[in-house]
Amino acid sequence: MAPVLAGQKDLILFDGICNFCNSYINYVITHDQSDRFVFASLQSQIAAELAGKYNLDLQNQNSIIVIHNQQILTRSDGIIYIARHLNTWWSWTAHGLTIVPQFIRNAVYTWFANRRYAWFGRLESCMIPTPEIREKFLS
Repeated sequence: MAPVLAGQKDLILFDGICNFCNSYINYVITHDQSDRFVFASLQSQIAAELAGKYNLDLQNQNSIIVIHNQQILTRSDGIIYIARHLNTWWSWTAHGLTIVPQFIRNAVYTWFANRRYAWFGRLESCMIPTPEIREKFLS
């Protein structure tokens, strides 16, 4: 956990039982060519420890959480931050999204987040990373 809290890596906390969220994390891993991100599910022990440190209510959290240099980014801010740091053809558009007022971006994010289980389903338990990507996950 020390490299994350020291600011050497950015931590993405995600819903480990959400099919869409797991697919998104796999996408991030594939396009994180600078090895900037590490991951933990919201259901993990590390998330519980960080919830205490950062005063996060994980029970009512309906958002991805990015911890960058001790700063918490959630909902659309978290997604935009991640997108800006991936090696994809559309990552440059993430900069443009910041001109959309945050309350509108977050309303769209929340609308989608509230429907993700119905649209994509959920798992009985968190995914188990493959040996190739295991070092990117904190437990």
